[in-house]
Parts: sequence; C-alpha cells; structure tokens
Amino acid sequence: MIRTHPDDPPLTVWEATKVTGLVARMAKRNIAGEDVDLADLQNKVDRILKGARERAEKAAAAART
Repeated sequence: MIRTHPDDPPLTVWEATKVTGLVARMAKRNIAGEDVDLADLQNKVDRILKGARERAEKAAAAART
C-alpha cells in the first residue's frame, strides 16, 4: 500500500499508477492554458480515492471484528 497524504487512504500500486497518470495528463493540459477544463480528470481521481477509502473502511471494520 502506498500512502500519498495523511488525509487520503492507502493506495494500491495500480491506484497510485492511475492517479500518477491522471495528474500527468492534468499537467499536460494545464500547459495548453489556464482556461482548459480539468474537471473530468479530477472526477476520475476522486473516484479512485473514493474506492480506496471504501476499501480501507471495509478492512478496518473487518479488523475490528
């Protein structure tokens, strides 16, 4: 598991790779100009983080029982 930020859940290698690729695409788009819409890529990152958070919560609940 990879920790990215204290507030974010631990990510698997696959999730970290996907997020890294999406951030790189965001940077590339940002080079094109400040008015470029990044919402679609941000939504994909949010979806990955949400899935990781749900997995971490399930694992924590299973560890408590």
